[in-house]
Amino acid sequence: MFKKLIRGLVTLLGAILGYGLSELLVLWYTKSGGNLSEYFTGGEQLGIEIAFAIIFGIIFFRLTPAIRRQSVKVADNIEDDLRGVSANDLVTGVVGLILGLLIALLLTQIYASIKNTYLYTSLTIISYVLFGYLGVVIATKKSREIFSLFMGVRRQNQQNQQGQQGSESTLFGKGKKKNDGIPKIFDTSVIIDGRIAEIMKTGFLEGPIVIPEFVLVELRHIADSSDSLKRTRGRRGLDILNKIQDDYGIEIYNTDNEKSLREIPEVDVKLLKLAQLMNGKVVTNDFNLNKVATINGVGVLNINELANTLKPVVLPGEEMTVTLVKQGKDNSQAIAYLDDGTMIVVEDGRRMIGKTTRINVTSVLQTSAGRMIFGRLKK
Repeated sequence: MFKKLIRGLVTLLGAILGYGLSELLVLWYTKSGGNLSEYFTGGEQLGIEIAFAIIFGIIFFRLTPAIRRQSVKVADNIEDDLRGVSANDLVTGVVGLILGLLIALLLTQIYASIKNTYLYTSLTIISYVLFGYLGVVIATKKSREIFSLFMGVRRQNQQNQQGQQGSESTLFGKGKKKNDGIPKIFDTSVIIDGRIAEIMKTGFLEGPIVIPEFVLVELRHIADSSDSLKRTRGRRGLDILNKIQDDYGIEIYNTDNEKSLREIPEVDVKLLKLAQLMNGKVVTNDFNLNKVATINGVGVLNINELANTLKPVVLPGEEMTVTLVKQGKDNSQAIAYLDDGTMIVVEDGRRMIGKTTRINVTSVLQTSAGRMIFGRLKK
């Protein structure tokens, strides 16, 4: 019924356009100095106009399915584009557009003295397009400053209220109440790793937690793998996910409504796209995903980088007590480990393997993959 109604309206629109086009042609011919009455009677002219209306009505009737498909496609594209736009940007963009058009309206009053109709029309169109565009661009780029200017007092009051309500802290981990911070989107690696659950318990992770359903699907595939190691890691990830859901009431985020994600097969690419749409950050342990996200301008929270940052600082010249456990790469080297897993390479320590000894730190190598400490036996 709805499709028939749409088809009827489109057909009527086509008939009106056809009739209007015939009227424009008659008007143009008359202004050109012609006289249709020399060729057609009044009834014949009306018949031609009706014929135009019927022809255009039939054309639009036949084109209705294509017009409807294109309209739906355009609407979906607009919806996808707007999905990644914050409410602040949308409001300031509309306000900027209105202000830009008002400026263009005032400016076009200056053009009123121009006698050339084509020049006047061209300048008017250019002014409206230019100032409307500038209004939208400038307003959206300065949306934060604009909202801060008009809502600064209100935000300060909200912050004071939040400071007085200790039980309703904005730190997500201290309660099951979600807040309005930046969304944190978990990838598969950070769930399997397991440390994220303890980090959430401390309350340092701010903002709503997002676990997309395609991450859950990948976890299930890993848990069903024929490889025993992968299967163990996948099941561990599912256990961690269940724990997070039970402790914090987090639901799996359904991305079926995100049309821009449907054609993306790779999980990592989906994560980055979702982070862009939600203006969020990706929480990961994946070194390569970290690099790709940085290139694409997506915020990343890397748990490994956090762990490296929290390791005790060791400076060259310090003394340490370590237990040498195995031979190093060179025959004279021995290897030890700190409690946090940091590898220590001890020169000339082979003869002390299996013993606890004192060493002097000579250098520290810090990379995104971890930290290595080099030292020598204390003399």
